[in-house]
Amino acid sequence: MATILDCTLRDGSYEINFSFTANDTRIICGELEEAGVELIEVGHGVGLGATERTLQKAIQSDEEYMIAAKEALRKAKWGMFCIPGIATIDDIDLAAKHNMGFIRVGTDVNKVESSLPFIRRAKEHGMMVAANYMKSYATSPTEFAKLVKMSQSFGVDLVYIVDSAGGMLFKDIEKLFLTIREFTDIPIGFHGHNNLGLANANSLLAAEIGIEYLDASLQGLGRSAGNAITESLVLALLKSGMKCNIDYMKLIQLAQVYIRPLIKKSGYRAVDYIAGFADFHSSYIPHVQKVSSKYQINPLVLMIEMSKIDKVDVTLDKLEKVARYLEKNKNLYIGSYELSSYVGGEQDNH
Repeated sequence: MATILDCTLRDGSYEINFSFTANDTRIICGELEEAGVELIEVGHGVGLGATERTLQKAIQSDEEYMIAAKEALRKAKWGMFCIPGIATIDDIDLAAKHNMGFIRVGTDVNKVESSLPFIRRAKEHGMMVAANYMKSYATSPTEFAKLVKMSQSFGVDLVYIVDSAGGMLFKDIEKLFLTIREFTDIPIGFHGHNNLGLANANSLLAAEIGIEYLDASLQGLGRSAGNAITESLVLALLKSGMKCNIDYMKLIQLAQVYIRPLIKKSGYRAVDYIAGFADFHSSYIPHVQKVSSKYQINPLVLMIEMSKIDKVDVTLDKLEKVARYLEKNKNLYIGSYELSSYVGGEQDNH
């Protein structure tokens, strides 16, 4: 049996410019709990402290989201995301004041050491703690398993394979899972994005091999091409014969009434497909826009070539180096396009 963690109110906030209100949080949390969802993630998409410490401001403060979730829920646990360097230890203390039930400490796979003080403080407060390895595809299965052992020594309760760019194939997930299992029996979760249309399929197959926690959002609302879709994933789990104690009719109604009206885009953007294909995180798209325009090169090719060099730490300097190479070797690709051709004129702010 897999446990669904619904992240509509957190990851979904990217797609509506972080504009979920405290009242939205209160209502949707209550409806998710009534449908049988046990774990509900709320707050700013980037996590604790993001409104104060980034340019991406949410419509409400972290504390206002905390209060709304606490007021709405009686049985389900609510939690927030935490990226060390954006979040502080004080943010965890504030969340504990409002009885937050779980926290997910997210780091790139090359920065896991930075999670230690956050994990330990959250455990001191009695929270369930997950280590989320962002850009899980950027390391080998053996090295990934070592990271899991490190996080386990820090005190986490579970770990997450995170397909941040939405390009992992099931065989990649299975290999990570099996390698982890050679070292430890710690519970494992999977967070998928849908850039190659595989989020639901990967989540279902993950559950079938024994991954215990699955992230999903109503209508798939989420960063870039979105996430696994809570309501259809529940139906797929049930149809496959797995136990899932969620009222899918209530879930479908909730998605139709509250989330579907928020979805403005139609179809998929070329930039999202290529992000999945190249394992290129969508947060770097603004850099791609700037560099591809400066050098008049195809931004999709820039993404692909950059990912061959570095999938984790993409900087303007690195992109410019790749762009200069492409500018001198235009026979490697066809055309010269502005990024807006691929994102529908929008600036991707993920």
